[in-house]
Amino acid sequence: MKQPRHTSTTYGFSRAATLMQTRIKSASESRGFAVTRLLTHWAEIVGAATAGIATPVNVSYGKGGFGATLTVLTTGAQAPMLEMQKEQIREKVNACYGYKAIARVRITQTAPVGFNDGRVAFEQKTAKRKTPDAKAVEVSSDLSKDVQSDELRAALAALGANVISKHKS
Repeated sequence: MKQPRHTSTTYGFSRAATLMQTRIKSASESRGFAVTRLLTHWAEIVGAATAGIATPVNVSYGKGGFGATLTVLTTGAQAPMLEMQKEQIREKVNACYGYKAIARVRITQTAPVGFNDGRVAFEQKTAKRKTPDAKAVEVSSDLSKDVQSDELRAALAALGANVISKHKS
């Protein structure tokens, strides 16, 4: 009995993620990252506070093969704080790998390729919030005056003022 021929629904096209997957994997493996999730989900793995002051740079494997060394880049002022968190970082990264892949965490204040790459901003820039104008606050307070709960009334008034201000601009 003859098998039916499989027809593709992509019409010869591939997803961008599929095209880039091998390049991303080879680039991350060249720096020692066998699991790219460590790079892509760094903030989720170590926490937002630690990710705000540090970033993973390299994973190097010793000749004996007993555990790797994770190199983490930070600024000079944050290095002592990060030094105290090395054990927690190692445990969280090993939980990501699923086994005790990382034996040591090394803190560096410069990138492995030179001093210039070590001067990076770890913090994400946040958009500055505009305060609503007085007219918007007055209108939204008037609209939410019938709400009995004080907390809910204040939250609705703040939300309404932000919405009204946004629509004006």
